[in-house]
Amino acid sequence: MSFDLSDKVAIITGASRGIGRAIAEAYAAAGARVVLSSRTQETLDAVAADIEAAGGTALPHAAHTGDRAAIQQLVETTVDTFGGVDVLVNNAATNPHFGPLLTAEEGHWDKTFDVNVKGYWRTIQACAPALGDGGGSVINVASIAGEQPFPGMGVYCASKAAVLMLTETLAAELADADIRVNAMVPGFVKTKFSKAIWDNERFNEAVLRATPQQRMAEPEELTGLACYLASDESAFVTGAALRIDGGLRVGTGAAP
Repeated sequence: MSFDLSDKVAIITGASRGIGRAIAEAYAAAGARVVLSSRTQETLDAVAADIEAAGGTALPHAAHTGDRAAIQQLVETTVDTFGGVDVLVNNAATNPHFGPLLTAEEGHWDKTFDVNVKGYWRTIQACAPALGDGGGSVINVASIAGEQPFPGMGVYCASKAAVLMLTETLAAELADADIRVNAMVPGFVKTKFSKAIWDNERFNEAVLRATPQQRMAEPEELTGLACYLASDESAFVTGAALRIDGGLRVGTGAAP
């Protein structure tokens, strides 16, 4: 069994760092032509240069998932350059509020859901015609925070719960178009995005106590699952939410 992606074109959002970058690098190493997207062109250019130096093929294209026109241009550029889209990894996310849920402002809710939920929906909507051309795979990066509450992360938790339902709904609706839609459900991953957790001694210790493996994941540890879901080996997998959390969900429960 091999997760060969040599015939695939993959768009990865939030690809400038962390989980998105790790997935892009893994896809390129498996033979895919990768299209890197995030808000800043300069950071994408640097990632693309590293991928190409390693022998891969990468196209950096800045696009904010909150901008419908920018997302449409991203997809059109991908199709014009590589002839289609086979895989979409929705990974771009934000979390502007950390604290009790009732202290969140309207703007925190609006920004979080616009990027984390509507951003995924916009990108799938734009990619669907190309993905349905010959079958395709959508991989939504959700979170264990969508399955259980974590103090200080209420708005983010709600948005990731919405991603899980978005995944199931679109898996059912897009099956006739031969498009699979699945979610990866990471636990805590040590990235710049999660720095507020691992850089805080009290929060970090609580997370480690709650995780049976007693550690956070490195971004590269998510790439095996991402490659499986992008490959033809997962052809009969859709509507799934696959945890990769070090046992957090079945361990001691939410971090206090």
